[in-house]
Amino acid sequence: MSLPAPLQGPHVVRVSKHKESSDLLPATSTPVPTAGPDDVELLRIRDALDHVAHAGLARLTGGLSPAALMAAYMDWAVHLAISPGKQVALATKAARKWSRLAQFASRCAMGGGLGEQCIVPLPQDGRFAASPWQQWPYNVMQQAFLLHQQWWHNATTEVQGVTKQHENVVAFLSRQILDTTSPSNFFMTNPVVQERTLKTGGQNLVQGFRNFLDDWERVVSGKPPAGTEAFRVGRDVAVTPGKVVYRNRLIELIQYAPTTEKVRPEPILIVPAWIMKYYILDLSPKDSFVRYLTDQGFTVFIVSWRNPTGEDRDLGMDDYRTLGVMAALNATSTIVPERKVHAVGYCLGGTLLSIAAAAMARDGDDRLAALTLLAAQVDFREAGELALFINESQVSFLEDLMWSQGYLDARQMAGAFQLLRSNDLIWSRIVRHYLLGERTPMNDLMAWNADATRMPYRMHSQYLRQLFLDNDLAEGRFMVEDRPIAVSDIRVPIFAVGTERDHIAPWQSAFKIHLLTDTDVTFLLAAGGHNVGIVADPGRIGGHFQVLTKTEADRYVDPNTWTRIVPIHAGSWWTEWTEWLAEHSGEPVRPPAMGAPARGYPVLCDAPGTYVLQT
Repeated sequence: MSLPAPLQGPHVVRVSKHKESSDLLPATSTPVPTAGPDDVELLRIRDALDHVAHAGLARLTGGLSPAALMAAYMDWAVHLAISPGKQVALATKAARKWSRLAQFASRCAMGGGLGEQCIVPLPQDGRFAASPWQQWPYNVMQQAFLLHQQWWHNATTEVQGVTKQHENVVAFLSRQILDTTSPSNFFMTNPVVQERTLKTGGQNLVQGFRNFLDDWERVVSGKPPAGTEAFRVGRDVAVTPGKVVYRNRLIELIQYAPTTEKVRPEPILIVPAWIMKYYILDLSPKDSFVRYLTDQGFTVFIVSWRNPTGEDRDLGMDDYRTLGVMAALNATSTIVPERKVHAVGYCLGGTLLSIAAAAMARDGDDRLAALTLLAAQVDFREAGELALFINESQVSFLEDLMWSQGYLDARQMAGAFQLLRSNDLIWSRIVRHYLLGERTPMNDLMAWNADATRMPYRMHSQYLRQLFLDNDLAEGRFMVEDRPIAVSDIRVPIFAVGTERDHIAPWQSAFKIHLLTDTDVTFLLAAGGHNVGIVADPGRIGGHFQVLTKTEADRYVDPNTWTRIVPIHAGSWWTEWTEWLAEHSGEPVRPPAMGAPARGYPVLCDAPGTYVLQT
């Protein structure tokens, strides 16, 4: 008996990370017979069928494991069912909330439709901020919704016996379900939409329907969102002059042209995350991180990752280290010889750079002058709301999805990120685009965000298991070339940046770099989120940051205390960081040549290169 051709090959059988059953038997037990050829074939068929079934189901659920969600809800429901004290408390809270709502409604009835609110929305919740929401009967609707939402938060949290992750999952998903029922989402219960409809004679709904048809056609045909046409790579964004000086199957390395007569002798090598196109750091000229650095007198190199396909399914974390970070470092060190390198890693690129730096320190490779980590995590025990989706059941489910196609698709990743901020990224967008008939003005960062990439099966599986699930890097078990590495081996100065509203890499998690290293660490907390907080050009109004250096001899300060004692500075963190870089650099010298043809690094083409254009 043989498998159908599509199900043959090495990717069918998943190797269990658990011990074999024979390892669990007493020494006196009869040994388990070795599986014969028929048994091996049966195992292959079993795993193949499971893979296919799970992959098909994953496409219907957006990659979320039904088993993981069911386990979380069962854990919560069973513990709630055997907790009469919690039930009594919830019943009492429900009665009180109904009483508060009734009193509010009566005050409104006697006060001409106006009355003091009985519950105030959270500061980040702007759904009911417009003045029509304070008028009868819409004020009662929104107050009822907020009280209902608050009750469900009470119901899904602090149930004794429920695991912390299951509690977070249930609370999170319950919040997503409740958000779908918000009165702001529907024409009949949204006074702002009704006023717009009366004012335009219904043209907002006509335009909203056109927007819906346009968006639907773009999704079906695989086109980018409306408005991205104004931000073409190489014409409007990623336009800083430079040359591609190295290319392999995974990266292109771009060297940027100098804009000053002299430059700092140590080049900067930037490693962005492979989940993103590199030009988030080279957006339109006014927002370009790269252009800012060249204008400050630095020689800048940046890695541009190739967008993997199903053929790259077997690329692993070590391939990204060797073909990515180390290949780029080798090229940079050859083009700018006898100089140490300022290495910069953003998001996952920072995690990968930390792995490479720890391995270099272990092996005595001293080519780094300093290490900068931008919104990057090394310890994943408190990895933020993304950790809601990471457990054994969920990772196995994602592995089956990736196994069927060889990678994790950008749209499947985008769904998880949007859920983290569903009010901002889903429901408010639906109301604005389809009910109000408006388009959110596109900008360079939004256009970049729509230009996502894929992640190979093997690499993403290793990333989720070794870093998220097992936290091997922080706990000294991560293997590089069959030997463990330790982040504490890194001895070069570190500049770490976290952002206040980061849902992807919470700043408290990035702050743990203090606990994992035995070197000087300068930590900077910037305003904004994961992307906006990093792309913070000095011309932007309203930016601020806190920064403090902890030397190797200083005592540890916890994050909460840190935010209280460190002063707040107005402006962009870019200026603070470039001053820090200058302090760790030599005196300016003449700029290096573009590439090094005689040493194997000729100029291949103009920036932005070819890999960034792949879809």
